Amino acid sequence: MTYDNTLKYLVEQYPEDFIRYLLASEARDIQILKTELNQEPIRADSVTFLQTANQILHLEFQTLPASTLPLPLRMLDYWVRLYRQYNCDIEQVVIFLKPTSSEAVFVDQFTARNTTHRYRVIRIWEQDPEPLLLSPGLLPLATLARTDSPQSLLQQVAVQVSMIEEAATKQSISVCTQLLAGLVFEPELIRQFLRKEDMRESAIYQEILQEGLQEGRQRGIEQGIEQGIEQGIEQGRQSELRLVIRLLTRRLGSINSQLQSRLQELSLAQLENLGEVLLDFASEADLIDLLQNYFML
Repeated sequence: MTYDNTLKYLVEQYPEDFIRYLLASEARDIQILKTELNQEPIRADSVTFLQTANQILHLEFQTLPASTLPLPLRMLDYWVRLYRQYNCDIEQVVIFLKPTSSEAVFVDQFTARNTTHRYRVIRIWEQDPEPLLLSPGLLPLATLARTDSPQSLLQQVAVQVSMIEEAATKQSISVCTQLLAGLVFEPELIRQFLRKEDMRESAIYQEILQEGLQEGRQRGIEQGIEQGIEQGIEQGRQSELRLVIRLLTRRLGSINSQLQSRLQELSLAQLENLGEVLLDFASEADLIDLLQNYFML
């Protein structure tokens, strides 16, 4: 969540820097498109659509290559939805942030029997840091770039951050740099070069924190609703079970513990079905026959 919000902030605040770096072009009148698409909305962990005059730049940031829906299929899905909605050229770039030997970070296409879809893949730890050091919006990513001396690179990034003249911008870039640097550097080393105080004072940090808390609350609410539904269903099942046992007791006499255990395994729907027919039972054998042949217990 922290990295997703950090990168979302950087791309939305400095879209020109990302377009210049990834498309090698200057663009004006950049529009930031919503990250949720129609047709059964999907939302990636961190995805941004930057629309220029005649092209959409789709950025997908991945901390790790693992994905519930395979990333190549997601990229095809996004391309189809974007093309259907905007009917223009679409450049898709997946940027992997954290070094890994997984083969998944080398996959740059989706292939099926009648379909092949390609997109660009950038493993940020293989990239030259120099272009990233030229723009404020890219400085945080520079901490993850290729280097033989990680500490020297972090120090170089910190120097570039310190040279930003506008105080609020310097503070925000410092926070983003510290957050992304945390992917590869120990906190103690980061604090040697960048001010920890920027974190608490920064508006972007508070925004990231609040978004994280809000998402956490929302997930908690959703989980609470799911748990409440499950508890409600279980309470209804237990009530139906007690009713069925009372009716069976009145109809057949005492129900032995073994049969009661088998009744405990019935779902709410099965108990309701049993309640509709138990008045026709003449003996315990009818109940056993129903459990064995109809409910498979």
